[in-house]
Amino acid sequence: MYRLYWNKDTGAFAPDVVLRLAGVPCERIRIDHLQGEHRRPDYLRLNPMGEVPTLVLPDGTVLTESAAMLLHLVDAHPQAGLAPPPGSADRARFDRWLLFMAVNLYGAALRQFHPERYTTDPAGAPGVKEVADRAVDRCWALIADALDPGPLLLGDQMTAADLYLLMLLTWYDFREEMPPLGTAWDRMLANPVVAETWAQYFD
Repeated sequence: MYRLYWNKDTGAFAPDVVLRLAGVPCERIRIDHLQGEHRRPDYLRLNPMGEVPTLVLPDGTVLTESAAMLLHLVDAHPQAGLAPPPGSADRARFDRWLLFMAVNLYGAALRQFHPERYTTDPAGAPGVKEVADRAVDRCWALIADALDPGPLLLGDQMTAADLYLLMLLTWYDFREEMPPLGTAWDRMLANPVVAETWAQYFD
């Protein structure tokens, strides 16, 4: 059985909803990082970075990084239909946008929300945030363009990359400024499993 260490408002949302859509058993263990539980010695043995989420596979293999979890889960459970077949052109597009969001957008978001972590000079934090603001805006514009013709990243079929997008969009909500993002949002939350999981994470 899978074990997912999760908390509200974290990157655990995307792998969690994939597990639910795939219909595979999973034990969910809440780690309240606001209370410092991510610094417990037993948790740090699993995830030395002290980050949430962590996914333990049925064979005991430990995965960190939510995008890596998605890449593993969609191939381990192809019956869920949450990614194109490996080696296909659509799979290349899937991989591209998932990693673009995980590396470029998520990375810029961290610099935007926590600029003080990215400079040794407190006076430099506003400059870090200013550059991050521009990077975030650029990333969202590129994603909105990728949703043409939409309604989702690969057309009509919802994939794990779209669920990762939903997670990030929840933290920003550019639906009014960029209508394709609103269309994708509505399409995903029309799925009852996605909506129920989303409510547990982002109420």
